[in-house]
Amino acid sequence: MSIGILIVDDSSYMRSRLKSALDDDTYEIVDEAQNGAWAVQKYKEHGDDIDIVLMDIVMRKANGVKATAAIKHLDKDARVIMCTSVGQRKKMELAARAGADGYITKPFDDDEIVRAIESILSDES
Repeated sequence: MSIGILIVDDSSYMRSRLKSALDDDTYEIVDEAQNGAWAVQKYKEHGDDIDIVLMDIVMRKANGVKATAAIKHLDKDARVIMCTSVGQRKKMELAARAGADGYITKPFDDDEIVRAIESILSDES
């Protein structure tokens, strides 16, 4: 059984990069969104198939903090990993208060993404 992933980032490059990092049978990219508003809509549509949301914090339309709070409001058990740039400490604190379960810092390597996902999933066991 694969792990369902929703990728949310306003950069098509970063969405592609995350998809590439998770390109094996362990993961299934359920969908992707280019901003927080779309992320919430995609979660409403596919929530049962999504195990992890990889969410950028800084996006032009409905940032990741707001989207995380909205997704957690829809599903308190939703798991969200924030993707943030170095130096975004204040935004990470806001994301944690909104319910983010973990984070990875850009730039990242493929192993960091996998470790963050595995950490979140192992915490629920």
